[in-house]
Amino acid sequence: MSKHARARSHSPRQDGEDRLDTQDRPSSQDRQDRPPRTAGRSRPTGTRRAPRGSRASGAARASRSPRPLAAVAALGLLGFGAGWVYIAQEPPANAAARTNAADARPPGTDRAARGAERDPLQGLTGISEQTRAKIPADARQLILVTGRAKDSSESTAALYTRPAAGADWAKSASWPARNGAKGWSTERTYGDLTSPQGVFALTDAGGLLPKPPGTKFPYDQDEAFVATGRGVNGESLRGSFDYVVAVDFNRRTGVTPLDPAKPEGEEKGGNIWLHVDHDGPSQGCVGIPKEAMKKVLETLDPAAKPVIVMGPQGF
Repeated sequence: MSKHARARSHSPRQDGEDRLDTQDRPSSQDRQDRPPRTAGRSRPTGTRRAPRGSRASGAARASRSPRPLAAVAALGLLGFGAGWVYIAQEPPANAAARTNAADARPPGTDRAARGAERDPLQGLTGISEQTRAKIPADARQLILVTGRAKDSSESTAALYTRPAAGADWAKSASWPARNGAKGWSTERTYGDLTSPQGVFALTDAGGLLPKPPGTKFPYDQDEAFVATGRGVNGESLRGSFDYVVAVDFNRRTGVTPLDPAKPEGEEKGGNIWLHVDHDGPSQGCVGIPKEAMKKVLETLDPAAKPVIVMGPQGF
């Protein structure tokens, strides 16, 4: 069979394949030694080279395609795992807001200082911090008598309580009151018609009338609780001592308010009481309405260490 016949029996080739055949073409001797082909036999289809870009290249791509897909899948898994690590390590979105909110708060020392801020008078009014500091820390009941002025006999009395020692005070009642005809004094002397200014304990009570129900103070009912004469302005003193609470100014405690002893000397005077108002100034006592006196006796409790704080406005 001639060379041309063999060529005609094959499919046309591309330029590149023709060049490869030309370089690898066997010699004439090799062709003579090669066994003759059977007539009509053609090259098996499987041995025919497929043009580039045809089935051979497609098969190659098909054989190579799993590796890129596997790589992409692996990268996807790595990215997914990294995302979970990021989520696990990073705080939630609202954590930043909470952190910013926390950072916006004042430093701990400032918050502590602000929390420590407190009304220096602990709920009381009309007195100075110096006077407030003289109030016993364990007192839980208090009567505050605030004079209109240092030389005035007109004042206001208010009842305060607090739930525990050292807590702030809360006012529970208030009444008009009268004090010494010549006002207030820190150095009172007998007969100067002033009321003593300061903080004093309240420990003993008594009166012409029986004690009101619920009275916890030691109470001395005695007919000697009768005022004689008239008041500074000539008013009647009748009923002034129906109820009295002794102010612990120059007196012994634990005895009747009628006790005449004056431990600090006669020159300071004594027998200063909280009693029923007789519609006029006193010689040194504090007068409040009769119903107010009953309220005081029903409320005050020796266990609460009650005190009376009295003096002119702002003392």
